[in-house]
Amino acid sequence: MAATISISLPKPWPDFLRAVDSGLSQTVNLTCLGGFVLAALYGIPRFTGDLDYVEAVPREAAQEVEKVGGRDSALCKKYKLFLQSVGVADLPEEYESRLEEIELKLEKLKLWALDPYDLLLSKVARNSPKDQDDAKYLISNVTLKFETLENRWKHEMAP
Repeated sequence: MAATISISLPKPWPDFLRAVDSGLSQTVNLTCLGGFVLAALYGIPRFTGDLDYVEAVPREAAQEVEKVGGRDSALCKKYKLFLQSVGVADLPEEYESRLEEIELKLEKLKLWALDPYDLLLSKVARNSPKDQDDAKYLISNVTLKFETLENRWKHEMAP
């Protein structure tokens, strides 16, 4: 886990994430992907009501994360936002070494985002219409090197 990125989130995300943070009993690291990362880091112009994560560390904290900020939580009802484990995602093999911390200045909740190449590859692998649109957005709005993308695809995604 390397870089740290400071961001400014639209309302009510900061209030929701602070409330989740205060409801946790321990430090939890979430590996995030999807629309939240696209909106927060890359400015995709669509609102998302969920924050998808592929991993919670420590693993036993995942149940608490769902209880405090998941789809059936009191915070979800209040803010109309929720945290959601995606369970299974096609990700490059070495993605963990390239995670970027999203700096939120919270005590217990730590969010880590896929770098743009890994995020793009996760979208291409899933290949739904929304994922295709997200991939096009990333390609059009983020400076990426084709060689890096191709190398990760061949060496980290290929069967």
